[in-house]
Amino acid sequence: MTVLIPGLIASFLMGTSLGLIGAGGAILTVPILVYIFEQDVMRATTNSLFVVGVAALVGALMKAIHRNVDIKAGFFFALPGFLSIFLVRRYLLPFLPDVLLSGFGFLVTKQSFVMTFFAFTMFFSSWAMIRSANRPSPDESRRHDSSPYFINVAVKGSLIGGITGLVGAGGGFLIIPALVLLLKFPVRLAVGTSLAIVAANSLFGFAISFPSVKNEDCPLLLSVCVLAVLGMFFGEILSSKMNERRLKKGFGYFVLTIAALLLYDQSANL
Repeated sequence: MTVLIPGLIASFLMGTSLGLIGAGGAILTVPILVYIFEQDVMRATTNSLFVVGVAALVGALMKAIHRNVDIKAGFFFALPGFLSIFLVRRYLLPFLPDVLLSGFGFLVTKQSFVMTFFAFTMFFSSWAMIRSANRPSPDESRRHDSSPYFINVAVKGSLIGGITGLVGAGGGFLIIPALVLLLKFPVRLAVGTSLAIVAANSLFGFAISFPSVKNEDCPLLLSVCVLAVLGMFFGEILSSKMNERRLKKGFGYFVLTIAALLLYDQSANL
């Protein structure tokens, strides 16, 4: 019970993050499962895909009601990502040995590599969003819809799909900067589109890894999902009252803080 209550509170905050900024689900869910519920990293990355996928799907439907989801951009992002997710979870992760490097007083395991890679991608994303917050908000009528831009989006989608497969993250912390900086989306449209892509990526990744899911995890995952969805509704209410630039900066500093904590923890374990 002492572990369950903080974990459920954190799950509610994770859903709030998804509803507010369209990202942060796996950034919080993986650490929640690893550090609070004491699951190993590889198990947590699989379970995270289910929790984030369900919560993001609910959020995307909510955003779609207000026409804050761009189906075309979501399609170009998600479709090539499916192939990357499949290749990473079916072939790359099983291929990696449990111990990647040992010697000279260092021990680098597959789990520590995954978490460290996760943290560095978060650093890049936070820098991009903090920097973009200092620029004028883009005019939606000036968004790019040409083929070269959507080809670029497809490439980004493929890369993000690979990250989704590797670390159990839906990729919202990378999708939003790409939509805002590359396609000049207003933040609220980027949030809704990100949620749709995150839901598709996460649920597809979970479906691939479903045979490895442990039956004893199901009650916990359902409880976390319920709290995450409730948090999603709360985050949606907050997002309607916040300035876009503040959302960008808040997102960037939020991701930066979590990345720093993850790197600190992994460096302490070397």
